[in-house]
Amino acid sequence: MVKTNRFTLDNGLHVVHLEDKTSQTVTLNTVFDVGSKDEDPEHTGFAHLFEHLMFSGSVNVDDYDGVLQKAGAYNNAYTTQDLTNYYVVLPAVNAEVGFWVESDRMMSLAFNEKGLEVQREVVSEEFKERTSNKPYGDAYHYLFAMMYPAEHTYSWPTIGKEIKHIQDATMQDVKDFFFSHYAPNNAYLAVVGNISLDEVKRLVEKYYGDIPSRDVKKRKMVEIPEQTAERRKVVSGDVPNDKLYMVFRSPSRLDDDYYASDILSDVLSNGMSSRMYKRLVVEKKMFSSIDACIRGSLEDGAFYVIGVPNDGFTRDEVENAIWDELEMLKKESVEKLELEKVVNKYEATQILSDLSEAAKAERLGYYEMIDAPDLVNTDFDNYAKVTPAELRDTATKIFRHENCCLLWYMKNDSDRG
Repeated sequence: MVKTNRFTLDNGLHVVHLEDKTSQTVTLNTVFDVGSKDEDPEHTGFAHLFEHLMFSGSVNVDDYDGVLQKAGAYNNAYTTQDLTNYYVVLPAVNAEVGFWVESDRMMSLAFNEKGLEVQREVVSEEFKERTSNKPYGDAYHYLFAMMYPAEHTYSWPTIGKEIKHIQDATMQDVKDFFFSHYAPNNAYLAVVGNISLDEVKRLVEKYYGDIPSRDVKKRKMVEIPEQTAERRKVVSGDVPNDKLYMVFRSPSRLDDDYYASDILSDVLSNGMSSRMYKRLVVEKKMFSSIDACIRGSLEDGAFYVIGVPNDGFTRDEVENAIWDELEMLKKESVEKLELEKVVNKYEATQILSDLSEAAKAERLGYYEMIDAPDLVNTDFDNYAKVTPAELRDTATKIFRHENCCLLWYMKNDSDRG
């Protein structure tokens, strides 16, 4: 049983603490409740751009990375549709440096044209590397646009809908985004490592206590209409192989069926003994690779089946082979031994993850943000409680033609019928 300490400052900052006296380090993980879903269709990629801008320095710390390096620390960040996450890992003796620099950029980020110009260029290049110059890089632009109405903020990837939105970002745009979302009352700080609760309270109050709360922009999510027919698209490009993407709307992260959907993805494709690998890669030699995975976002989930078929098979044959595997999950219960094998892998993954202080801090911050702090002790149990009957029921809900968005990404000279 993991026993955490939780408290909230008067300005609304939520803090969760986990002490580990055996550690030599302290990790500060800050989650801001803002992601690409808080953008608008004409200003996309801003949440990710702002993640980069947060490393451009603050009023009192002009070289954020340099200060942390001198303290023996390392740091990083990432952006998703639902959140932006920042973490820093420091030697325990230098923990106070982390509280100082993290609070300073929350309160007084330095806004300057040079920093914005540099980060616009960096993010634009990243857009090109991940989207324009990478085989299949724009596949998720197509898929998200197929899955969601154009006005829904899940209808574009976190990197942005088009590079022009990033290149045209103005200083006023950046300031508006910061003051609309970056506030202590929209943030969740997890502190894990060799530091006592009393010391955490002292440092949090010292460095974060005077940051004023702000009016956070209210989120307006567009309702997702029920899909009533299969959606299909075929595109071609300079790619090495034909590739098939099948995407189904599935349970969100907070849905009761989330755990069953995650297990289904591993039953299908996790490891060389998984169903699709054994039957479609090894036995039928229809695919060179095939994978199933989920995206457990907060507003909506997605279940992906992605495969690279070998030559000599038509598109219908490839699609039908996958549907055969999905239909089997709806008609026949997953055997107990097969389910146990997958659940055991989850347990091993969690044990390995718990060896990382940064990973524990990240999880604690996320659980706080989604208002589910008890998941620190119950998340794995929720996997272990899933039954074969629940897997069959969840498969029946998800794997329907009218719930499928199907994208064929063909190589330019493909002759696949």
